[in-house]
Amino acid sequence: MSIFHHANFTRFRTVLLNAPRRPRHPLLRIAIGVLGVALLLVLLVAGVFIGIAMLIGGMLWRLWVQRGGRAGVRKREAPLQGDYRVVGKPQFPVAR
Repeated sequence: MSIFHHANFTRFRTVLLNAPRRPRHPLLRIAIGVLGVALLLVLLVAGVFIGIAMLIGGMLWRLWVQRGGRAGVRKREAPLQGDYRVVGKPQFPVAR
C-alpha cells in the first residue's frame, strides 16, 4: 500500500489543505455559479459608484477651496533667494 493511500495522509490532506471542491449536484453547481456572478456584479457596481463619488467629492472640494479667489491662480510668494553657480560637465580620463 502506497503512503498516499494511507488514511493518515488522506486526513492530513483534507484537514490541513482544505482545498475547496465543486459540488457534484448539477443544480447546486449552477446556483453557486450564479451566486458568484452576482457577487462579481455587485462588487463591480459598488466600485463604479465609489469611484464616481470620489470624483464628485474631489470636484466639490476644489470648488470649495477656490471659492474666495480666482480659479487656478495662486498667491504670489516671495522668490527664493540664494547663491547659485554653474557646474561644468565632468571630465573623465579616456581609457586606452
